[in-house]
Amino acid sequence: MKLLTADLPGTGGIYKQEAQDFQVEEIPLYPCSGVGEHLYLWIEKEGISTHELLNQLKKELRIKDREIGYAGLKDARARTRQMISVPARCEKKLQQARLRQATIINSNRHGNKLRLGHLAGNRFSIRLRNVGPDGAKRAQAILDVLASTGVPNRFGEQRYGLLGNSANLGLLLLQENYQAFCRELLGDPALIRNTQWQAAATAYRAENLSRCLELLPQRMRDERRLVQALMAGKSHQQAALSLPRNLLRLYLSACQSQLFDQLLENRLPNLDQLFDGDIAYKHENGACFRVESAKIEQPRAERFEISPTAPLFGFKAMQAEQKPGADEKECLTNAGLSYESWRLKEGLAMPGERRPLRAPIQNINLSQPAENQLLLEFSLPKGSYATSVLAEIIK
Repeated sequence: MKLLTADLPGTGGIYKQEAQDFQVEEIPLYPCSGVGEHLYLWIEKEGISTHELLNQLKKELRIKDREIGYAGLKDARARTRQMISVPARCEKKLQQARLRQATIINSNRHGNKLRLGHLAGNRFSIRLRNVGPDGAKRAQAILDVLASTGVPNRFGEQRYGLLGNSANLGLLLLQENYQAFCRELLGDPALIRNTQWQAAATAYRAENLSRCLELLPQRMRDERRLVQALMAGKSHQQAALSLPRNLLRLYLSACQSQLFDQLLENRLPNLDQLFDGDIAYKHENGACFRVESAKIEQPRAERFEISPTAPLFGFKAMQAEQKPGADEKECLTNAGLSYESWRLKEGLAMPGERRPLRAPIQNINLSQPAENQLLLEFSLPKGSYATSVLAEIIK
């Protein structure tokens, strides 16, 4: 991984040794109005994923998936606070609700259901343990650069799944290589630690579908569904496309993310430099525009008013021109894709969008609670990941 601060020594160390070492709190996009048909719940959870939390609420309140709203997904191995919306009619049921590893701190009414992306950003409080000598001094030097230049807005490993293959699954869908997709979904036995899953993946590669299904853990519902479809005589394409649309779109999104990260690394360490033909992002309102003259626009980038972007590829995404545009087309070509590749059927078409190559980091605070520990506090806009900050600091 190329880093923005590659010339500065890192602190070393580890994080998430305990769930409370990694704390995240959503920054709401707007305040609740106090009236309306939806109830916004401010919930603290620890040791469970957002999806697990949503499943608990669905069962306790006896409501459907589509009636629950959330702004973003939060780590399982962390202590997190986030907003979840449910129908206001559930208010009395909440008094009897019993949530595991989660607590409803407060609630308030609002007129609309919470939607994905309806947050301004996230606040982080992260404890690094086992840092090396001069850890605080090294971390501060790196944070000074990030505060001035911005944080590389990469997605990173958490986007790519337990086996790190989510992006490849998306690529295989785009290439319509469904047989390879099914094989990849079951997983490479050499990368799987769970012995039962590993044995199932081995059986799949030996074309023993009945044995594979027998061995697959019950919690792996999507993998079991795919194997059952194949056993019923369906083609690899039919089996793959029988999976939930939100899961398939997650894989396609991971492919978008991986290609974005590649383009970002190609622009390091000059993420604040504009080129003629770039598509620039306005941090004030999220609007994008084509850079006709980098010389004229560069002072705005230096003031962090705008930033260069790269695409989350799709059939409708704005295309850069000149050198940035040529680099983006080359990235697609090297992956065996074109812009039209993203115009999938079956409700899977990906229109695409532009994403800034850097993100502002704010409210930075660094302290040293113990000799070999550091406590990092900062906030990032929505869609940006703390792991990108940690990669720069820890090295």
